[in-house]
Amino acid sequence: MIYKVSFIGLGVMGYPMAGYISKAGHNVTVFNRTTSKADKWLKEYKGSKAETPAKAADGADFVFTCVGNDNDLKEVTFGDSGIFKSIKKGSVYIDNTTASATIAKEFYEYSKKNSFGFLDAPVSGGQAGAENGALTVMIGGDQESFDKAKDVIDCYSKKMKLLGKAGNGQLAKMVNQICIAGLVQGLSEGINFGIKAGLNMEDVIEVISKGAAQSWQMDNRYKTMIDDKFEFGFAVDWMRKDLKIALGEAKKNNSLLPITEIVDQYYGDVQKLGGNRWDTTSLIRRLRKNIG
Repeated sequence: MIYKVSFIGLGVMGYPMAGYISKAGHNVTVFNRTTSKADKWLKEYKGSKAETPAKAADGADFVFTCVGNDNDLKEVTFGDSGIFKSIKKGSVYIDNTTASATIAKEFYEYSKKNSFGFLDAPVSGGQAGAENGALTVMIGGDQESFDKAKDVIDCYSKKMKLLGKAGNGQLAKMVNQICIAGLVQGLSEGINFGIKAGLNMEDVIEVISKGAAQSWQMDNRYKTMIDDKFEFGFAVDWMRKDLKIALGEAKKNNSLLPITEIVDQYYGDVQKLGGNRWDTTSLIRRLRKNIG
C-alpha cells in the first residue's frame, strides 16, 4: 500500500532513511531547516519539500522526525510551525531521534489526547546502516500504532521490535549506547596494546573476530582504528549527547554506570584533541597520545 509520508530532518541519518521510504514508492514530503539539503535530496529521490514541519505533516498518514535533541524535537512538534499544528487524526508520528524517555512519554500523552498514534523509535547502525537501509529500530508505544507503521519503518530497517510502552524505545537505545561505550574502549585498548607488542593487528583481528571478542566495531572499524582514520561515522559529539541522556536516566532509576561515566570523560578528552566530529572509535587516539 502506498502512503503519504512526511520526514522532518535530513541529517546524515534522516537523509538516506527518507530516501528508502521514497524508493519503496511512498509519497514523501521532506522538511529540513537548511533548505539546500532538501533541494539536494529532491535531486536524488522522488518527493516534494515543504517550507515548515506543519506543511510537511499536513495530510500525512505517517510523520517521521530525525533531529538533534529534545529541544529540536519541541521546536518541530510544539513550535508555531510544528507538526502538531497540522497532524491528522488517525495518523502515526514516528520519532527516530535519540532523545529522552521523558519527551517520548510527553508526545505519547499528547497523541492520545489528539487522536493520533505515536512511536518512539530511535535507531542504531550509524551512518552506514542508514545508507544501506539496514538499521536496528527500538520501538516504544502501542501495538496498534506499531502495526500501522511497521511496513513503512521496514523500508530502512533490518530489525525492529516493539519493546513495550512509550519511552521504552529510548530506554533501549540508552542500553545500546552504554554497551557500545565500554566495548569501544576495550577494543581501543586491545588494538593499541597489540601494536605496541609488535603484533600484526590485522592478522590478530582476523582470528579473534571469529571468537568471543567479536563485535560490530571490531568487524567494521578495526582497519581504520589501526590506520588512525576517523573522519567519518558516528561523531563523538553525538555519542556524548547520547551518553548524557543515559547517565541522566541512570540517576532517576538508581542504576550504576561506572564504566559509562569514565568513557564519557574519555570522549571529553577526544573533544579536547579536536575530535568532536571524529568517529567514536577515535577513543584509541587518547592512548596513542598517552592521555590518562
